Amino acid sequence: MTVALRNAVLCFSLATALVAGTVPAMAADAQAGRAKAVQCSACHGLDGMSKLPEAPNLAGQTEPYLIKALKDYRSGKRKDEMMNMMAKPLSDADIANLAAFYNGLKPQ
Repeated sequence: MTVALRNAVLCFSLATALVAGTVPAMAADAQAGRAKAVQCSACHGLDGMSKLPEAPNLAGQTEPYLIKALKDYRSGKRKDEMMNMMAKPLSDADIANLAAFYNGLKPQ
């Protein structure tokens, strides 16, 4: 593939993702997400594998999914008393960092 064609494909892919709203935060910091995930670990585990039957596993989930879910919990669009309370104080950077951290974990 030529450099020009590769750049065109990359630009098209990025533009498509932007329009679809699925581009994860570029500056996400998985290590900062790991530190923030300590408060999530009681239910979701530090390894992203749920400790409770009603809590989902987060290890390996895609960043766009996790970002949308956390933002929806934060806004109240998605209803769950515990998750609404936990997500409320999260900044956009916190959410991106958590998503990067959990996405980087391997499901067991």
